[in-house]
Amino acid sequence: MFANLSLNQRAAILSLVLLAVGLLIWEAAIPAQKAVGELTEYERLTGGGAPKAGIPPPSEVLGKAWDELSNPFYDAGPNDKGIGIQIGYSLYRVLSGYFLAALVAIPLGFLIGMSPVAYRALNPFIQVLRPISPLAWMPLALFVIQDSQLSAIFVIFICSIWPMLLNTAFGVAGVRDDWVNVARTHELGHLRTAFTVILPAAAPTIVTGMRISIGIAWLVIVAAEMLVGGTGIGYYVWNEWNNLDLTSVIFSILMIGIVGMALDAAFAALQRSVAYAE
Repeated sequence: MFANLSLNQRAAILSLVLLAVGLLIWEAAIPAQKAVGELTEYERLTGGGAPKAGIPPPSEVLGKAWDELSNPFYDAGPNDKGIGIQIGYSLYRVLSGYFLAALVAIPLGFLIGMSPVAYRALNPFIQVLRPISPLAWMPLALFVIQDSQLSAIFVIFICSIWPMLLNTAFGVAGVRDDWVNVARTHELGHLRTAFTVILPAAAPTIVTGMRISIGIAWLVIVAAEMLVGGTGIGYYVWNEWNNLDLTSVIFSILMIGIVGMALDAAFAALQRSVAYAE
C-alpha cells in the first residue's frame, strides 16, 4: 500500500512519523519534576524548595502554543504583546528593508551585468562591503539615524542587497548573445531589449537571489531586534529568556522557523512561475 502512494504522499507520511518519534523521544528524555518534601526553615528562606529551571517537554510547549495562538494579537503594554503583533513588527521591518534593497540591487545588477566597465568599477566596492556582518552596521546606524526601527530596516537593507545584486548581474551577463543579437537585428531599443529579452531569461536567477536574500533578512532581524529591543520576534525571544521562561523561548523559536519556511515557500512558488523555457 505504501508503495502505491505518490512520492509527495510518502514523503509527508515519513515526515509525520519522524516528527512523532522526535516528540516522543523529547518527552521521554525530560525527567519528571520531583515533589518537594518537608523543608527546613533554612531551605524555605534560601529557596531550596523552588523547582530548578530545565528544558520543558513538548507537551508544555504545545500548551504554550495553544495559549499564544488562541489570542495572538492582544496588547497589554510595552512588554506584553501577542505573538502575532511581534511577528507583524518583524515582518514589517524585514519587508521594508528587503524591498528597498530590491529597488537598488536589481537595476544596479542589470547595469553591472550588461556593462563590463561598470562591473570592473564597482567590483572592488562590492567585495569590500559584502563580507561585513550586517549587525556590524547597527552601532553606526543607531548613531546616524537615531531611531531603532529605522536602524533595523537599514540593517535588513544591507544584508538583503548583496545576493540580489550578484545574482541579477550573473543572470544578466549569462543571457545568450544570440538572443541579444536577434533583438538588435529587429532594431529593438536598449530598454525594450532589457524588458523583453534579458529580463525573462535572467528572471530565474534574479528570483533565486531574492529567495536567498529573504532568508538572510529573516535571520538577521531576529538578532537585530535582540539588540535594539522594543518589539519584534527577536525581542520576544530575548525578553522571555530574561524572564527564564524557556517554554516561551522554544515556542518563539518554532514560530521563527515556521514564518521563515512560509517566506521561503512563497519565493519558491515565484521561482517556479518565472521558469524560462528556451
